[in-house]
Amino acid sequence: MALIIAGERSGVGKTTVTLTLLASLRRRDRLVQSFKVGPDYIDPMFHQHVTGRACRNLDPVLTSEAYVQQCFAHHSQLSEYALVEGVMGLFDGIGHRAWDIGHGQEKQKSTDFASTAHIARLLDLPVVLVIDCSRLSGSVAAIAHGYCSFDPRIKIAGVVLNRVGSDRHLSLLKDSLEPLQLPILGVLRRQDNITIPDRHLGLVPTAELPELNALIDRFADLGDACFDWQHLLPLLKSEPLPHPPPCGKLKLHPAYLRSPVRIAIARDRAFNFYYQDNLDLLQQLGAELVFWSPLEDARLPQNVQGMYFGGGFPEVFAQQLAENTSARDAVKTAIMTGMPAIAECGGLMYLCEQIIDFEGKSWSMAGVLPTSAVMGGRLTLGYRRAVALQDNLLMKAGTTVYGHEFHRSSLTSTPSQPLFETSRYDCEENMGCEGWGLPANVHASYVHQHWGESVEIPQQFLKDCLKVKY
Repeated sequence: MALIIAGERSGVGKTTVTLTLLASLRRRDRLVQSFKVGPDYIDPMFHQHVTGRACRNLDPVLTSEAYVQQCFAHHSQLSEYALVEGVMGLFDGIGHRAWDIGHGQEKQKSTDFASTAHIARLLDLPVVLVIDCSRLSGSVAAIAHGYCSFDPRIKIAGVVLNRVGSDRHLSLLKDSLEPLQLPILGVLRRQDNITIPDRHLGLVPTAELPELNALIDRFADLGDACFDWQHLLPLLKSEPLPHPPPCGKLKLHPAYLRSPVRIAIARDRAFNFYYQDNLDLLQQLGAELVFWSPLEDARLPQNVQGMYFGGGFPEVFAQQLAENTSARDAVKTAIMTGMPAIAECGGLMYLCEQIIDFEGKSWSMAGVLPTSAVMGGRLTLGYRRAVALQDNLLMKAGTTVYGHEFHRSSLTSTPSQPLFETSRYDCEENMGCEGWGLPANVHASYVHQHWGESVEIPQQFLKDCLKVKY
């Protein structure tokens, strides 16, 4: 048993409700494991800051339905309570295509694939529905009834009423909901609303919020006062399974164990978009992860054989990155002398010649890729089906991977030999070619990947890293 926090649409306060619950549980010294539906990086940072445990992403597009089930079962067994934060509205997903093997034809399988409802069905978990009540009263019952009856496979355990105004407003809401006999598990007042700063790609990450601990204390205070804990705690309880399925238990090739591989992981305020499962896989395959900061450190860590640059906000810290010339030079020298490097999105931007920020100012970067990253107003967002056009650092030509793009930058030039031909996940709409694989020891792409069902990718990376001698 565990709970999923869902919204009737985006922006209703799912993250606020989730963080108040997590903070209040931790104040009670409860061990709690959190999960996040979808490809999000920033919400899990807040989860981890509160719980002290890495939040796990549940995304059947980037991994698979089986992986979602295994990952949840494995990690929820390691804690006393478990809580899942949903994505968008409860039934907001994407079209999912499946091959009808018997007829050899493609058919539509689902329109809510990868939605919060899909995850609730996969994990057989009850849902708490968060409703924004700021502009309604009696209509709340119609909304709640619609969500309860739309898919009978989804069990709505109760509702949380968010942004409630006066006592009279609350009374109207309760009177409207009473015929449904649907428990009200929490009430958050309009004046209780706690705002987390945001910017062009969502919330400001935890590392940039100096008052974060005070903010979490406010969440805990709110959680203590606003929830019906007598009903919530039994629902949140994570009961041990008699035979929990394994998650991430790999059959390791002996070569990885005989010779540990040291990988430099760029992690600071500029680079912090990593799936914890990816880092875990590298370690399970025999890698020693060495974290460093392209913002603060003058050089790469000693004796490393590979580099991994995740996404993040290099555009926000472009001046500081540019001013750290010794780090930029060290990265370029290492790559040009053959060290393998993975660079996703923000990492790709760092390997460019320049970043041109929102104000049009140019900042020098590592200069590995003969292009510049230019910030703009257009948001590129969505799941991608990517087919490798050539053998590259991570995979063979023809390999298909599934990933996610989320950025407001574009490159001033395209590679002569791109890594991928990409299309939207839910249809055949071609999204063009992208990704840099020259030098051959570089894999730089806007497409974020989760390796949970693609263990061969980190295996190939470490195999190449083993060739680097220090």
